[in-house]
Amino acid sequence: MHSEVVPSRSAEQRDSRESRSGSGSPHLDAVSLAIIEQLQEDGRRPYAAIGKAVGLSEAAVRQRVQKLLDQGVMQIVAVTDPLTVGFRRQAMVGINVEGDTESVADALTGMSEVEYVVMTAGSFDILAEIVCEDDDQLLDVINKRIRALPGVRSTESFVYLKLKKQTYMWGTR
Repeated sequence: MHSEVVPSRSAEQRDSRESRSGSGSPHLDAVSLAIIEQLQEDGRRPYAAIGKAVGLSEAAVRQRVQKLLDQGVMQIVAVTDPLTVGFRRQAMVGINVEGDTESVADALTGMSEVEYVVMTAGSFDILAEIVCEDDDQLLDVINKRIRALPGVRSTESFVYLKLKKQTYMWGTR
């Protein structure tokens, strides 16, 4: 298990960010970006060490990190290997929708087994990553819950056989 900074997935945080700023995302200066990069390298890095790297005091770094968290710019979380914590089945589910794609995406975000929801252009309207304890739970989620959502026309499941890479180290560009 390791700790990484990941982008916020909370719709409420995203919506509040968008309402505070006209463009949908807060302005991040070079120092805030450098702090994020420091935390992406090690989410447990001490504020004093980050301050030394970015030229701020420990207190100033603590304040900036809290602001980034409050704005929903990032989260600091433990990222696990699902297999090691009892989740034996993962799948990406491609979903085609008739009508309002956003309402289906919103319903998916409320499902505890759904870890990732993306509205897309291409073969599918939505991609949803599902993490389950076993095949029976995965079947239940897809068959009885996702396919039962109003507007879902079809699904295609891509069951993960082996997780080779899971990282959130894309930096801040």
